[in-house]
Amino acid sequence: MISRETLANSRRWVVKIGSSLLTADGQGLDRDTLTPWVDQMADLAEAGVELVIVSSGAVAEGMSRMGWKQRPKPLHELQAAAAIGQMGLVKAWESCFQRRGRHTAQVLLTHDDLTNRSRYLNARGTLLTLLRLGVVPVINENDAVATEELRFGDNDTLAALVANLIEADLLILLTDQSGLFERDPRFDPTAQLIGQARADDPLLDSVAGDSLSGLGRGGMITKIRAARLAARSGTATLIVGGREPQVLARTARGQDLGSLIIPSQEPEAARKRWLAGHLQVRGRLILDAGAVQVLRQSGKSLLPVGVLRVEGSFRRGEVVACLDENGREVARGLVNYSAEEAERIKRQPSSRIAERLGYVADAELIHRDNLVLA
Repeated sequence: MISRETLANSRRWVVKIGSSLLTADGQGLDRDTLTPWVDQMADLAEAGVELVIVSSGAVAEGMSRMGWKQRPKPLHELQAAAAIGQMGLVKAWESCFQRRGRHTAQVLLTHDDLTNRSRYLNARGTLLTLLRLGVVPVINENDAVATEELRFGDNDTLAALVANLIEADLLILLTDQSGLFERDPRFDPTAQLIGQARADDPLLDSVAGDSLSGLGRGGMITKIRAARLAARSGTATLIVGGREPQVLARTARGQDLGSLIIPSQEPEAARKRWLAGHLQVRGRLILDAGAVQVLRQSGKSLLPVGVLRVEGSFRRGEVVACLDENGREVARGLVNYSAEEAERIKRQPSSRIAERLGYVADAELIHRDNLVLA
């Protein structure tokens, strides 16, 4: 069981800071607030903690520079605001860390960077090299170029995927609330803070609310989803108030702050962690009840005979979702055949693949080593 004291000894952190904290609730970057966080992180780095920052605030800073009072809805206006604000955001982080004699590096990511296996490994290699060099990576979604279908959706999700990517010990989501509460404290002041919970605890599904500030894209529901995503690679998540005095330093000392979401299972293999992080899939395979039972209970590969329907357009090696007949996702994995080929061999035993296709690439539609349960 992971404890607060265990976290005090963790060596690799991903720290995500929300827009409302970084921009004084939308009034432009608040460097006076940024400086204490940087001082705490610099102290942690000097003590041997490897730090990666996932920083919101580019769009909010761009809005401030342009004098916009409301977050724009058209995609190109959002991209323009992000491009304008990114200049100030990176400069602010760089100048604060330079004061402590530490280098930073800007890393902009899109969903494609983490769903393409080659680019995923490149991103991982770059980040691990930066950490080895003692540089603090500052990561943001590449909002200036990301289209809607390539977006992570929010920086909480991005932070969780980065935690998966580098196998972080701890993900800290700094927010404008103290943590997760049993009920919405905005409407029930007697609501109690949830100090610790397992990632699979159903209680978490009932406590999420929307973003208070309206500046970012995330609310508590995105933080719970992020915590569960991070837990798939064995990373614990701390959801905690960013305005709490010395919040990072006190976390490093094992103090009881915020809401700690601990993994429900052991870390998965790197390949399965990558698959679990895929939010976009190229197609879907609808499975019969027998195939669903085999995947869930026996941990075996998916064979063509268990597939009822093939949906979408995908190529060999791409990620597909496996669903039961009620539309619930059972698993996802790297498929060994294209959509057209899968259509021709569905409901067939593996012994008939050569007859149907003229060749056999693999006996399995998805091998168990390339498949992760939902």
